[in-house]
Amino acid sequence: MTAHRQALAAFLKARRAAVPPESAGLAAGRRRRTPGLRREEIAQLSGISATWYTWIEQGRDVSVSPAALARLADALQLSVAERGYLFELAEKRDPHLPAETAAQVPEGLDRAVQAVTTPAYVLDRVWTACAWNAAAARLFIGWLDHRDDARADRNLLRYIFLNPVAKKLITPWDERASRVISEFRADVGREIDTPAVETLITDLRKRSVLFDQGWRRQAVLTREGGARSFRHPDDGLRAYDQHSFAFAPRPEFKLVILTPAP
Repeated sequence: MTAHRQALAAFLKARRAAVPPESAGLAAGRRRRTPGLRREEIAQLSGISATWYTWIEQGRDVSVSPAALARLADALQLSVAERGYLFELAEKRDPHLPAETAAQVPEGLDRAVQAVTTPAYVLDRVWTACAWNAAAARLFIGWLDHRDDARADRNLLRYIFLNPVAKKLITPWDERASRVISEFRADVGREIDTPAVETLITDLRKRSVLFDQGWRRQAVLTREGGARSFRHPDDGLRAYDQHSFAFAPRPEFKLVILTPAP
């Protein structure tokens, strides 16, 4: 039994025991020897077989679809945090997560970005910028400048591979472009089959030979940050250290801050 399956089994068992039968529309009865719901009851409420649920709770090597996990989460009356933990343990993506857009930045996150004095921006799950400050708008010409232009494409990958301005700004461009493909692959591994990710990858592979070649290499790298250099047309050569953070309540949002290199 792997650690993930063991943790998933223990979590399901504990949450099942915490659900009062009455809250699930079932009679409490006098013959219940343990608190909460029986395995057969959770299975019935979730629309899966009792045998299959038992195997999951025993930590056996069985696959559970995102749809079945979503039904289990509802039957177990999980909170938002508990639901997220369930999907993390099962290594699946919650199908009920909303498709975020640039207009749906989590409350308070934009204010935090504006409070940073050095270039800072927020990326969503497909690496489209949804919040940034004035310093970032000045640095990233052709991407984050002209904040009020609704027609602008704010996706970082499209900027790097399709906008000629990026090739002049980012230095060395070829090295960063190659690495960013590997970082993106690592970041969206669990969502590789979602429509937003599929559409982005298909579009980039059609429009950029370099992206297509890099994507076919199957390289995977962690987005670690580190030294970043830019050759700005007005400000000259600028060197920064990049730091990336996941937003705790919504980890699909990434806060990126660039601090001047010492």
